[in-house]
Amino acid sequence: MVERRMVATVTDCPGRIVPVGTPVTIPKDTFVTITQSLGGNYTVTWNGNMVRVDGTDAAALGFEAEVLNFEQPEGSDIQESQVWDALRTVFDPEIPVDLVNLGLIYKVDIAQTEKRVSIEMTLTAPGCGMGPVLVGDVEYRVAQVPNVEKVDVELIFDPPWSRDMMSEEAQLETGMFY
Repeated sequence: MVERRMVATVTDCPGRIVPVGTPVTIPKDTFVTITQSLGGNYTVTWNGNMVRVDGTDAAALGFEAEVLNFEQPEGSDIQESQVWDALRTVFDPEIPVDLVNLGLIYKVDIAQTEKRVSIEMTLTAPGCGMGPVLVGDVEYRVAQVPNVEKVDVELIFDPPWSRDMMSEEAQLETGMFY
């Protein structure tokens, strides 16, 4: 995690305003404050807004993109542990906790013959504009797992998410443990 610090954009920098998800472009040579750098993505403040910058655009902030590396398993099966490892690299842009520990991943189903991973997940709030961004992150990250050829992600809202679904570690990290 990068400590809170100010950097200037090296090029025009695409991002999405948190939590509504509206696309924006931060102009080149603009100062932003990095507030979160987890899982290879960045949350910055710019013009009074929180903006999520995808890790694939890290160069615009002067950083190298983080690349997921998985050990190639013997055989052609998808390793469920690697799928969960990939999911743990996707972080909420507002809360410094990954989606697994937030309790947002409800189900992972692996179809070995089809080389497909199906995931049911939810959001902390049904109207969250960052939902499509998080779904895209999950699809992208899980697709990096060896032997995965297809990733299907379904957003569901039943049961509704509550803080009780968070791991104890996540509750302690966020101060929601009581």
